[in-house]
Order: sequence, then structure tokens, then C-alpha cells
Amino acid sequence: MTRPLIDASWRRVAAAGVDRGGTTAPAVLSGAEVARRVAAGPLGPMIPVLRERLEPVARACGQLLVVTDVDGRVLWQAGAPEIRRSADALGFVPGAAWGEQSVGTNAIGTCLVLGAPVGVHGDEHFVDGHQRWTCAAAPLRDPVGGELLGVVDLSGPARRAHPGSVALVAAVAALAEHELRATHDRSLEQLRRVAAPVLARVGGRALVVGPDGATAAVTGFSGPARVHLPETLDAGRLLLPALGLCRVEPLPGGWLVRLDDDRREAPATRLTLDLTGDRPRLRVQASSGDWQDVLGLRHAEILLALARAPRGRSAAELADDLFADPTRTVTVRAEVSRLRRTAGPVLATRPYRLAEGVSAHVLLPADPATLLPGSVAPVVARERLSPPTRAGGPAPG
Repeated sequence: MTRPLIDASWRRVAAAGVDRGGTTAPAVLSGAEVARRVAAGPLGPMIPVLRERLEPVARACGQLLVVTDVDGRVLWQAGAPEIRRSADALGFVPGAAWGEQSVGTNAIGTCLVLGAPVGVHGDEHFVDGHQRWTCAAAPLRDPVGGELLGVVDLSGPARRAHPGSVALVAAVAALAEHELRATHDRSLEQLRRVAAPVLARVGGRALVVGPDGATAAVTGFSGPARVHLPETLDAGRLLLPALGLCRVEPLPGGWLVRLDDDRREAPATRLTLDLTGDRPRLRVQASSGDWQDVLGLRHAEILLALARAPRGRSAAELADDLFADPTRTVTVRAEVSRLRRTAGPVLATRPYRLAEGVSAHVLLPADPATLLPGSVAPVVARERLSPPTRAGGPAPG
């Protein structure tokens, strides 16, 4: 009897149009782009721990150790040479997309969907050519904010399946997160020592944050545990989500953020959800400043749903928009809570909606069928059926 999580995955990938013959996978990223993602992304510091703890197991057991990013792109792999050659024949190589929407049900893709450790064995794989394999994957999370960063996976011939593989990768993933958290805590402690004399001289409300926005020290108010910083940050005045207009100054190992107490924050007036490029982007523009950020797939789906519902959506309605399942309200509330760390004051609750005075503009690709290719959300499926619009132009409605 098919396990419920496998049955649900097969329904998702069938709805996404995955070919069981395995001929529809997207192009593989270049080696230079893979190297850039490792160097610039959050998983680079975790790879040495994963390699130290799992590569010997992979080689001894004739398996492949793989790390992917949150998009399911393979960033790094190691293991027995013979299994790497077999993986090459399947296109299971650095730069390949291994999410459900690309290659069907597999431990990596299904782990990314569920956010929990998963094992997929033999004919539980959706694509026929993968059914000779077994794989066990566990999520890798930001140890500070809890966001999903990617997946660590052990894969190999089905005949070498071991019942403890899922528990092993989950334990090593937790160890990597723990060690990264310890390193992060040490860097924040160093930043606190640097910040102490600075904050002693600052009047008004201010806080010191690390490069990832984690708060090291605060004065004048009970600041947030973490500030969402834009992709690129320069000294000067800017509008920060949840804080308003601030003045930012560099410090060794972080930033001094002074809240502007001399003038009231002007409300955000324009939200642009740009879905025309490789990654969804959010831009918020106001008379007092503007900011932008790259979005994950789920957050792009949420903002699209809210942009199309001016009166707002209840948790159950939003769950139906995202999962075709109005009972998944707990997941919706958790995802919206994470999104509000990024979007800050432009979102309101009860019901979930754009805040008063915020106008939303959605930029769609010229071909609606290419909208958010990794998504199986009903709200996206409906949008793909809309009449084509000029690339970069706002969608009607």
C-alpha cells in the first residue's frame, strides 16, 4: 500500500506535468553559477560539517552525498566513484534541479515540500528511471531564523537501502545547524563587545545587528530579535521593514541602526511583486524611502493571492489558494508570520490582506504558462490561464 506522503507527492507532480520518462528537467546551471551560490549562499558554512560526518558513510556504503539549495539545485556532492558515475547518467549532477516539479517524487524534492526528513525507496519515485534508487533527505534550516535553506541527502542503489538512513541524515543536519549556531553566537558576542561603547554614546532608539540582521545589542526600546536587511545595504537613511525610517552606519562585523525619532514614517504606498525573472522579487516604495528583496516560492504565492484579493483572505481561504486544502491553516499562519519579517508593515491580518493605503502591482512574464514554474498552487494555476500580457507589465485586475 502506498504511503500517504508518497500518494500526495505523486498527485502534486502529476498536476505539475512532470514526465515519467524523465525528459522534462530544466537546464543544469553552469559550474560558475553553482560556485557562486555556494560562496554567496547560507549553506557554504554547513558543507564542511556534512562532509566530515557523512562522506565517509557515503563512500563506505556506495552512496552519494548531496547538498541542495532551497530551490532543489544540487550545490555539492561526494561519494563512491561508481555511484557518482551512475548519478551522472541520470543527470543527478551539480547544478541540476531536483525538486518535485522538476524530476518528480524523490527524497530531496519531497523534503523541500514537507520541510521534514523523508525517505523515498525504489518504485516510490515518480520517474521510471529513478526507481532503481533509494534516497534519504533532511532539511537544513537557518539556526537563527528557522528558514528552510536546503536539503542534505544520501542516495544510492535501492538494494543498499538501510532503515536508519533517514535518522542518520536528520541527526547530521541537526549537528550542522548546531555548529553553525555556535559560530553565529560567537560572532554576535564579539559584535556586542564592539557595540557597547558605541551604544553608550547614542541618544534615542538604536540597535546593533550582524550581517544577517540578528540583533546583538539594543538601547532605548525593546528591539526585535532580528531585522530583515535588504540584499544590498549601504550607510545612510533607508526604510526597514518593521522599524520604519532609519539611519544605518557600518560597524566592524555589523551595523548600527538608529531609528528616526524626529519624523514619522510615511506609509508604504506601492508594492510591486515582480514575477518576470528567475526569482520572484518584492519592491516596496514610499515617500520616505524604498526597499526590495528576493522572495521564496511560497511567499511569492502568498503575495500573489493577497494582491488578487483586495478584501483579504482568511487562513482557510489562503490555504485553499496555496494547497487546495482549506484545513492547512497552521502552515499558512506560520508562512505568513515568516513573510511579515520581510514585508513588515505592508501586510495586515484578520483577515490577511495588504495594509490600508498600499497599492499592489503584479508584473507577470509575457507567457503566463511560465509563471513561477516550480509552483503547483491553485492561485498560480489560475493566473497561468489569464490572457497573455506584455512582459514586465502589470496583470489586469
